[in-house]
Amino acid sequence: MLHLRVIVPPDQSSAVVDLLGADPGVTHLAVLPGAARRPPGDLVLCDVVRERADVVLHELQRLGVEARGGIAADDVELTLSAAADRAAEEAPGSGTDAVVWDEIAAKTGEQTELSATFLVLIVVATMIAGIGVLLDQPILIVGAMVVGPEFGPLAALCVALLRRRPAVVGRSVQALVVGFLAAMLATVLSTWALTAAGLVDRGMLLADRPLTDFIWRPDALSWVVGLLAGVAGMLSLTSKKSGSLVGVLISVTTVPAAANVAVAAAYGVWREAAGSALQLVINLTAIVLAGLLTLVVQLCWWRWVQWRFAGSVPRPRSGRAARLTASRRPPRDAG
Repeated sequence: MLHLRVIVPPDQSSAVVDLLGADPGVTHLAVLPGAARRPPGDLVLCDVVRERADVVLHELQRLGVEARGGIAADDVELTLSAAADRAAEEAPGSGTDAVVWDEIAAKTGEQTELSATFLVLIVVATMIAGIGVLLDQPILIVGAMVVGPEFGPLAALCVALLRRRPAVVGRSVQALVVGFLAAMLATVLSTWALTAAGLVDRGMLLADRPLTDFIWRPDALSWVVGLLAGVAGMLSLTSKKSGSLVGVLISVTTVPAAANVAVAAAYGVWREAAGSALQLVINLTAIVLAGLLTLVVQLCWWRWVQWRFAGSVPRPRSGRAARLTASRRPPRDAG
């Protein structure tokens, strides 16, 4: 369930209250006339079940509330209310499967910023994976996968492609390209530094590494794993199941592949560097493709659910529309 705080201009308050009051997924509706100061207007509070949240937000935006007022939404962790239970029963679909597109866009949009934190995390993750490659230690590879922040921009890229937001697409691609290039350059330098210190050597890369050599030997299963991870990652994001997302992060060798490219390039083993680069491209492409297809399926599914439900819930008219309709009706016969 989401808690909505809506600042509404006074001339739109009646239409917004009618809209919210008529939706079966809305409950705990309260109106505080004139309570808002910046921007000025009425403050409307309500809770809405996740199954109807996307529809309600869309209708509020259709009325233009955000242009002169504002809409804020927060997750409600606990609700003890018979009215809320009835709203959940009357709304179509399951709250666990519901997708609130504005929420997903806002969440993933934050991941496109090429911040210092993002760069530090991806550099540290790649350097850890580089050491794991040389030592043939899967535990270091897994640790690097968890630390790596690359799934954020990948998810944002999928959402932006679906919603046709070229600016977000550009920022996501920039974050990924700059992030991986910086991480690989840092890993090349760290490999040279560790070699100069006598901690690692080229022979460690050329030796048999049965536990980690899959990183630079892509095959058909690499594509399959990338697709499955993309589906699971996007579902974990849209359904707010962060525990599943951790499993996704340790199943795809994006950061380890980048690390293997860097380590192999540092030692001039170009065949292995090329194989790792191909592994990286395969995984990134598979995740984006699978994530985008998952979002398309979810969008089509929820449109179908709402279409089936729409016939039983009449759309409320705004005050202006109702007056206009009434003015067009022929007058009743006085006799």
